[in-house]
Amino acid sequence: MTSRPVVSVYKSDNAKEITTSISMPGVFNAPIRNDLVHFVHSEIAKNRRQGHAVFFKAGAEHSAESWGTGRAVARIPRIGGSGTSRSGQATFGNMCRKARMFAPLKIWRKWHRRVNITQRRHAVAAALAASAVVPLVMARGHSVANVPELPLVLDNLNLPNAKSLISALQNFGVGDDLAKVRSSRHARAG
Repeated sequence: MTSRPVVSVYKSDNAKEITTSISMPGVFNAPIRNDLVHFVHSEIAKNRRQGHAVFFKAGAEHSAESWGTGRAVARIPRIGGSGTSRSGQATFGNMCRKARMFAPLKIWRKWHRRVNITQRRHAVAAALAASAVVPLVMARGHSVANVPELPLVLDNLNLPNAKSLISALQNFGVGDDLAKVRSSRHARAG
């Protein structure tokens, strides 16, 4: 939780010139709850999963029959035929090799998670409050040592193109972090 009452507003074309100070929004005073942010993020991330399951007849497609009693073997169903190592092998039981699995995965498993709206709102507020604490931001791997202040507030960023926006942000010491983002981009394998 940040304790600064005001935040400086910088002139967009000059990193040294502060135009005014405004009161820090209340969301930056929210308590920082790592546990809540992690819980909400992990639960919401589960909603993008696709269901997967095992084919319902996997391991049970053979025409196997039990040999019954009197042949000094267990009464588990056995593969028919002769002349191959597979013939006579036990199958269908979940304890047998190349047979049905125990408790096969079903498509109707509970894939999605519901997260309380209040929890979600508290998590967003906690994440925003943490973004104003420099050590926490740097612990996440961001290069913000040269940024004059977090949160960085600029008075007017009406710039014509992305190139001028990048140069304006580099004046405020954000260039290292932009370079880190640029170098982290890669084509996804496959």
